Amino acid sequence: MTYDAIVIGAGVFGAWTAYHLLATGRKVALLDAYGPGNSRSSSGDESRVLRAGYGPDELYTRWAMRSRAQWIQFFAEAGRPELFQRTGVLWTPPPGERRAALTLAAFKNCQVACEELSPPELLARYPQLRFSSDRIGVFECEGGALLARQSVQTVVREAIRKGAEYARVAVEVSESGRVKTDSGVELKAGQFFFACGSWLPKIFPRVLDGRIRPTRQEVFYFGVPAGERRFSPPAMPVWIDFSDELGAYSIPEIDGRGFKLAFDRHGEEFDPDQGNRIVTGVEEARQFVAERFPPLAGAPVVESRVCQYENTSSGDFLIDRHPEFPNMWLVGRGSGHGFKHGPAVGEYVARMAGDAAVAKPRFSLASKVREANRSVY
Repeated sequence: MTYDAIVIGAGVFGAWTAYHLLATGRKVALLDAYGPGNSRSSSGDESRVLRAGYGPDELYTRWAMRSRAQWIQFFAEAGRPELFQRTGVLWTPPPGERRAALTLAAFKNCQVACEELSPPELLARYPQLRFSSDRIGVFECEGGALLARQSVQTVVREAIRKGAEYARVAVEVSESGRVKTDSGVELKAGQFFFACGSWLPKIFPRVLDGRIRPTRQEVFYFGVPAGERRFSPPAMPVWIDFSDELGAYSIPEIDGRGFKLAFDRHGEEFDPDQGNRIVTGVEEARQFVAERFPPLAGAPVVESRVCQYENTSSGDFLIDRHPEFPNMWLVGRGSGHGFKHGPAVGEYVARMAGDAAVAKPRFSLASKVREANRSVY
């Protein structure tokens, strides 16, 4: 069977790409080797942050706002409004930090609802937090957390309901550009969209090796004491601190799984198929929790995950045509900050699917070099 579009990868980028392609009237197939929201994927795990703060980078601020509106509308139509938890997002930079000032300026330009909290106001509102020096608060009122695994699975389910054909199958691309399943069946489509996350450099090693680098990332869920409400909404929002080398962030207890903590720093290189997914950084996480959230000192780790980022040199997305096969699109580099942007990415890809479309320079393959110089957080 021939399709107008085949999307390979049913993570957040692929699912939303299929969803938006369907809205254009195309006949769409959606394929995934392990299934939507699986634990090997970058779109797996239970929760992701939805925030608009990107320093002065208003492109991602506006995309986050656009995506937030689509997520909320989609969840309402699907009968799953609980999949977005409007907790607010709290940033806690030191007073006078330049990035905080640039973030606030971007919020003003983009009309992002926010509050500024002085050090005394921050401590009064969130006494469960402790810092070793003065911090201010920047609170995004409309931000929060997405229940990630369930969200992706819901987008895929709704895409199927609207006419997409879904199959769990692995694919490979020959040097001549033929797309085949792992059993040798050739796939035919007007256009192919490879939204394969950490698998992109494995499928296209000659083009993407070194330009997308999967890294190992650990996530911890701490058990909140019985009856304790200070680490659940509304008392506790999503919390982010990119002002130190740890790049810590947390998600409050929103679905009974515990208080989530992770560090937004790039780990070691990682193979998404065979990499070891047993965590090793429990003691560092325990020490950080005891220092930053004293009421949780001694709290048990009730769950943990090893997932992965797929990093480009700058942190920008890769959304561009394959340099040799113009009917193939490469859609990737979502990890670390991409999940929230799924709706806007899918919308952009569907719009770019026209024959004459040219990728934005910062999303282009040409802008992806092999030397890391991360600028998007």
